[in-house]
Amino acid sequence: MTRVVFLLVPQVHLLDLAGPAQVFSSAADLGFDYRLHYVAEREQVPTVQGVPLVAETRWPELTPDDLVIVPGWRPSAHGPEGPVSPADLRRLADHHAAGGTVASVCAGAYALGRAGLLDGRRCTTHHEVQDDLARRHPAARVVRDVLYVVDDRVVTSAGIASGIDVALHLVATRHGPGAAAKIARTLVVYARRHGHEQQASAMMRHRSHLSDSVHRVQDLIDSRYDETLPLADLAAAGGLAERTLTRLFRAATGLTPLGYQQLLRVERAEHLIGHGATVEAAARTVGFSDARMLRRLRARPTRSAPAPNGSSRPGSGTPPAASRAA
Repeated sequence: MTRVVFLLVPQVHLLDLAGPAQVFSSAADLGFDYRLHYVAEREQVPTVQGVPLVAETRWPELTPDDLVIVPGWRPSAHGPEGPVSPADLRRLADHHAAGGTVASVCAGAYALGRAGLLDGRRCTTHHEVQDDLARRHPAARVVRDVLYVVDDRVVTSAGIASGIDVALHLVATRHGPGAAAKIARTLVVYARRHGHEQQASAMMRHRSHLSDSVHRVQDLIDSRYDETLPLADLAAAGGLAERTLTRLFRAATGLTPLGYQQLLRVERAEHLIGHGATVEAAARTVGFSDARMLRRLRARPTRSAPAPNGSSRPGSGTPPAASRAA
C-alpha cells in the first residue's frame, strides 16, 4: 500500500488539492493500492473557494514508498511562505531523508523551500510567484515556464491544473504510462509531461480522441512497444477486425498501429541516447533488431502540428518510413 498524504493549510486552493487527489483516487479505483490522507494542524480547513474541509490532525506512519503533497494556497492570505508549522516542515524533510517523495503544487513550493528541500535542486511554481520563490530561496534553481520539475524525489509543479499533470506523471513513473493514460481518460484530460523530455510525447499527443477501442489498443502498445505485436493481437485487444482497427486507428491518431509503435520506439531511443546510450544499445533496448532501422527513422523529418479536428495529421510526429512500413 502507498499512502498519499496531503498537507493542508488554511486558504488552500481547491483545485491544487482536488486535481492530484482525483488522480490517485482514480488509480485506487483501477486496483492500484493507494490510500489517501489529509492532514492539517486543525480539523477544519477553510479554502480560498469557500468550501470547508475536514482533515486529520495526526500524521500516519510513513514509509519510503509513501508520497507527501503540499497543495498551494492564496499567498495574500498568509504571505507566500504560508502558515506551515516548523513541526510539519521537519516531517517533510525527514520523509525525504528517509527515501520518500515530497511534492508541491503552486505555492506549496514555499513549504519545500522552508524545509530545505529546494537547496541545490531544480524546481518550479506558479508563474506569478516564481521570481519571489527565487528571491526567498537563492540556493534553489527555479525553472520557469514548465509544468513540473522532478529532482531527486522533490517534485514541484506550476499549480492549479498542473497538479493533475504531475500526479499523472507520478502514476506513470510507478505503474507505467498505460496506467496514467487510462486515468487521464477517466478524468477526461490530456496527460502531459515535463521538462528535459517533451511535454507532449507521442504517447500523449495521439490520445486526443474519443475512440475507446483505439485507446485500448494504444494501452497495449504503450505497455509493450518494444515487442513484436501482431495486428491480429492488437485487433483482439480492441475487439475489432484487423481492417477495421487499421481504419479506426488511422482516423483517430493519423497513424497506423505499427507507425505509432515505431514512433514510441524512436522517441524512447532518443531519450536513451540523450542520456549516454549508444545508438546500437538504444535500438536493441526499444525492440529493433539492430541500429539500422533506428538510424533510418531518426534521419527522416518529422511533423507534429495538430490537425484542425484536434487529432494528429496523417503521419504527424512519425518518421515517414515508419508510416510506410505499417
